[in-house]
Amino acid sequence: FGFTEVSMQMPTSVKDVKKTYFKYLGACIGSAMIASVYAFVDCIMVGQYEGPDGTAVLAVIMPIWTLIYAIGWLFGIGGAVLMSHARGNGDKHRGDVIFTVSNIAGISVALLTWLILAVWSEDFLVMFGADEKLLPLAMKYMKWINIVMPLFTVGQIWSCFIRNDGSPQKAMIAVLCGGVFNMIGDYVLVFVVDMGIEGAGLATALGQVLAVLVMSTHFFSRKNNLRLVRPVKFLYFTRRILTTGFATFVTDVAIGILAILFNNQIMRYAGSDALAVYGVIINFTAFVQSVAYGVGQSAQPLMASNYGAKNIDEVRYASRLGWISAAVIGLFVLVLVQSVPLYITRLFMSTTPKVEVIAPSIIRLYGLSYLLLPVNVFATYYCQSILKPRASLTISLFRGLIFSGAMIYILPALFGSTMLWWTMTVTECATLLLVIFFVRKYDRQLLLMKTDINHNEIQNKGK
Repeated sequence: FGFTEVSMQMPTSVKDVKKTYFKYLGACIGSAMIASVYAFVDCIMVGQYEGPDGTAVLAVIMPIWTLIYAIGWLFGIGGAVLMSHARGNGDKHRGDVIFTVSNIAGISVALLTWLILAVWSEDFLVMFGADEKLLPLAMKYMKWINIVMPLFTVGQIWSCFIRNDGSPQKAMIAVLCGGVFNMIGDYVLVFVVDMGIEGAGLATALGQVLAVLVMSTHFFSRKNNLRLVRPVKFLYFTRRILTTGFATFVTDVAIGILAILFNNQIMRYAGSDALAVYGVIINFTAFVQSVAYGVGQSAQPLMASNYGAKNIDEVRYASRLGWISAAVIGLFVLVLVQSVPLYITRLFMSTTPKVEVIAPSIIRLYGLSYLLLPVNVFATYYCQSILKPRASLTISLFRGLIFSGAMIYILPALFGSTMLWWTMTVTECATLLLVIFFVRKYDRQLLLMKTDINHNEIQNKGK
């Protein structure tokens, strides 16, 4: 990796931060949105071909996807943040070591996960909610995914580093190529070749192969500044990477765990038709969360590198742009789901009369959570970028597992089955209070740091 030495300069003025942020924003949101196309398009095609059963199957498979991607975010985000911080401090070699360790450790974990999921696929699918009717369909879809599974994790790791290496467009182009191939392949293989849900799995697998191939061209380009070096202090850097990226890992894994809990609770309180609607919700939520990731990935290299260089005004300005973007996206998505819930349902599946009756109210209730989702997700990127991994992890655990997991059981038990769909709205509101506490605390710390830096500069000039 890397035949050229190209210095990657992050902006060090407020004006340059704004310009670079919006350059990154389009590429990162585009890349994140296209990445979610894999599940998004699969759900649409499979839902149209197989009906509600197909959508329910993809809800069952969702936990596997979240685990695969979460491992990629764990080593990709964790390593990329530390690399940007090292570069901001002027230590490029340390950044290269972090890049090397992230790849070795991340790919190793991906291969181990691949082996475990391949051996016990049926057992995991049953645990995730598949019954005798859904299991054969799920196995057909996973047939081709199992062959190339590690490439999904590798793609996530590489895309994080390529973005932080100053080439967000390359990451977007790679995912765009895979996403477009997946969309065309889905239609051809599902309907034209008549492979059904198995064709959707094959198209997704081939799309990821193409995306990784396009991504790999960055390492041979003139813009490449990523190099594999001797991985000194391997365990030390692995621990730092895991600590920094763990909050993002939890955020993604939580989607899968919550999907399992929701699947079981829905079957207990509402039945398979409601589970089919939840299949629409979980795929749409993954899409919204991907857009929120794009906002975080736009601001994260700017915040991390300037934090490493102690440019406090630039850190605070980049974070402000991120907060505003997240709030605007949340408001837009809220209006969308409240306005056209039935059209969203019909987009994802060939509906039945019963599904059309229950879908609008379910989607509207669950969709209230989308207003705060992007803001709370961005908070984890903010804390990671200023090297506050414990706060980032606390927010992710509270939002993704502890509070939300408890509400899934408490709300319907106390107030009836309808309250199941209020779970995430209540969770996002409670999480926002936690976010406000941490952000105010760390913003004060940044201001104090700026005061100390200015005081030191004055003293040095006096000397």
